[in-house]
Amino acid sequence: MDDTARNVAILKDAYARWHDSKGASVEHWMGLMADDVQFGSLARGAPEVAFARAYSDRQALASYFAGLLAEWSMLHYTVDEFVAQGDAVFMRGSCAWRHKRTGKEVDTPKVDFWRFRDGKAVEFYEYFDTARVLAATS
Repeated sequence: MDDTARNVAILKDAYARWHDSKGASVEHWMGLMADDVQFGSLARGAPEVAFARAYSDRQALASYFAGLLAEWSMLHYTVDEFVAQGDAVFMRGSCAWRHKRTGKEVDTPKVDFWRFRDGKAVEFYEYFDTARVLAATS
């Protein structure tokens, strides 16, 4: 199996665990990250989702997952396809979450960009409908 296929296989397994566990597979995700992972989100800087900020190392990244799961309950995380070339992988799908304080639900298209080095994720950026997400927080 070449590196591109291996990276896709790593992510197929991780997303399946994420969906099946409704977000309880954080330790698995953390194990995929390089120590110097660069992690970002389209919602970066929005006070309503303070956890969705830039992270530049695996240890700090734990607060992303802690904040996400403290504020939201996963309803589904659906992967439609992967597109990969070399060390880069895009995942296209959708996800739905319920905000724990407001009870509002949001279903949004989702695209995640990944870059790998030696089987570990060194770069991640997530894209989703920030307007829908922010509306569900109030």
